[in-house]
Amino acid sequence: MRVAIIGATGQLGSDLVRVLGEDLSFEVIPLTHADLDVTIPETLKVLRELRPDVIINTAAYVRVDDAELYPEKAFVVNAIGALNVARVASEIDAINVYISTDYVFDGEKGEPYTEEDVPNPINVYGASKYVGEILTKNYSKKYYIIRVASLYGKAGASGKGGNFANWVIKRAKRGEELRIVDDQFMSPTYTRDVARTLKEFLKIQPEWAIYHMVNEGYCSWYEFTRAIFEILGWEVRIRAIKSSELSRLARRPRFSALENMRLHELGIRMPEWRKGLEEYLRETGHLPLNAE
Repeated sequence: MRVAIIGATGQLGSDLVRVLGEDLSFEVIPLTHADLDVTIPETLKVLRELRPDVIINTAAYVRVDDAELYPEKAFVVNAIGALNVARVASEIDAINVYISTDYVFDGEKGEPYTEEDVPNPINVYGASKYVGEILTKNYSKKYYIIRVASLYGKAGASGKGGNFANWVIKRAKRGEELRIVDDQFMSPTYTRDVARTLKEFLKIQPEWAIYHMVNEGYCSWYEFTRAIFEILGWEVRIRAIKSSELSRLARRPRFSALENMRLHELGIRMPEWRKGLEEYLRETGHLPLNAE
């Protein structure tokens, strides 16, 4: 199976390249921004030339607060870019895999969202990804919309300058007190686990639909931070604060945890979020390989 990965050097893209590349069932075609730009249709001719069986589009504008100031930047990548990829995928009869987000939801449900819940984004970033979902579905002959959440991986998120886990570890090393919100709940997800699950998912190729793909369970950002340092065995000053104490441009969903309902129906279960976190800390060298 020939799989083209758009955004191959990104946080999720790099793990997809590695995990799929280790499986002889796949021929991986890594594509970076230098190879194509999803916002410029002419550059997508490379996909017509390569004619992959599957296109995984991980390209995204992920600066949530900046999107409030520059909504056109978020929409041109997350929505129009998705449309451009969908059109080419349909033209060459490829499966189009669009990576979306938990931020398509408003967070008011109070329990994990399933694929059957109706999106209602409350910030520009979430709205742009939701439009990307709609365009992917309506312009693709064959598609999977994969919603992920609160990603962290070895490569870090280039658009954000790293990831949350790296951010708190760096500050802890400097002896800073960490002020972390305890009233926003999500499903922290290790990109390597997404890559492994998507690999098995593509082998099954279930019906075209939306699928949630996150580490099992959920927690607050404060609980996630505490778990990082509990696993590392570090004594760190962590103060729980409310999201209202932070001056951020974009509203965040209060409870955006996802449930992998459709994966469970396929007999697929992702690792629990603490297991993913522990593996990430080993992979990045923060936790010794022989540590229990």
